[in-house]
Amino acid sequence: MKVIISGGGTGGHIFPAVSIAEELKRRNPSVDILFVGAENRMEMEKIPVLGYSIIGLPIQGFYRKITLKNIKTLVNVLRSVRMAKKIIRDFNPNIVIGVGGYASGPVLFAAQKMEVPTLIQEQNSYAGITNKILAKRVKKVCVAYDDMDRFFRAETIVFTGNPIRPQIQNIQCTKQQAYEHFALDAHKKTILLVGGSLGARTLNQCVLSAMERIQNAGIQIIWQTGKLFYETAHEQARAFDAVHVHEFIKDMDVAYTAADIIISRAGAGTISELCVVGKPTILVPSPNVSEDHQTKNAQALVVKNAAVMISDADAPEHLFERAFELLNNEQELSLLARNCKNLAIPNAAELIGNEIQKLM
Repeated sequence: MKVIISGGGTGGHIFPAVSIAEELKRRNPSVDILFVGAENRMEMEKIPVLGYSIIGLPIQGFYRKITLKNIKTLVNVLRSVRMAKKIIRDFNPNIVIGVGGYASGPVLFAAQKMEVPTLIQEQNSYAGITNKILAKRVKKVCVAYDDMDRFFRAETIVFTGNPIRPQIQNIQCTKQQAYEHFALDAHKKTILLVGGSLGARTLNQCVLSAMERIQNAGIQIIWQTGKLFYETAHEQARAFDAVHVHEFIKDMDVAYTAADIIISRAGAGTISELCVVGKPTILVPSPNVSEDHQTKNAQALVVKNAAVMISDADAPEHLFERAFELLNNEQELSLLARNCKNLAIPNAAELIGNEIQKLM
């Protein structure tokens, strides 16, 4: 059994890809899995550490404005398709799985031309252009949101949810252990703010402006800043013992356990984790993503009263005002947590594994 998994670019693509790989390994320890990613992207560093082989393609996204740089991008797309065909010939997979990200386009396109079965794992509530094109010849599309027949043929769609990291799926620590881990005050309510694996400028600026209010309100915050903002945040937060600054939080299961509310971007993978965790959440969708899909992801929860959404533009003025209000409303906290938990699909990797096995 030989499988190619292609995609990446962010943790939101990499974590589901690894979850699928782990599920396939659980079913068949001898399965041979090859990852194909984009050169100089996060997956080229993260995947080998986990013990998997990966090949990088010279692929990148097109610039949205008219520029000569897109000529180079187009050349790299064509190069990547040629390389993908060679990879598929050499590796001879039984199936090729796309999880989103730059590399998945050329690899799945090449696989379809070579009549290798393909499966797409579409994480968002609004499908991207690449997946909409690939879906014309794909065998199955595993989705996490309703009404996806707007983008894909109904007979190919399977509702599976998005795979999440195993440690989030089976959280073991207690709230007391989580407070001790982050050196928190057990008598204060806690906000967890994360802007994704790379951080988020708007969210970081919001915390900077609110640190004194956080301190005076008698609450505390666990703040994941991302690499670029960490030094600034660490320096500015020295005077506030209620502000706990982290460049990157590895033990997200512990951070989720410590939180009374969570402030986050609205990436599909993050939302899937938050539903399993079942904590009240304020979503601030990133405006810098294709098709504004984070806003659509967030709205899918908001209409079911499972999260609060604040736009990136409104966040500087309203984010912490709404967070303080939410922390003081036990009824709303309980309602959001319950509705969010009801949307959880903790066995998504297993359901996707079933579809892969059927195609095999």
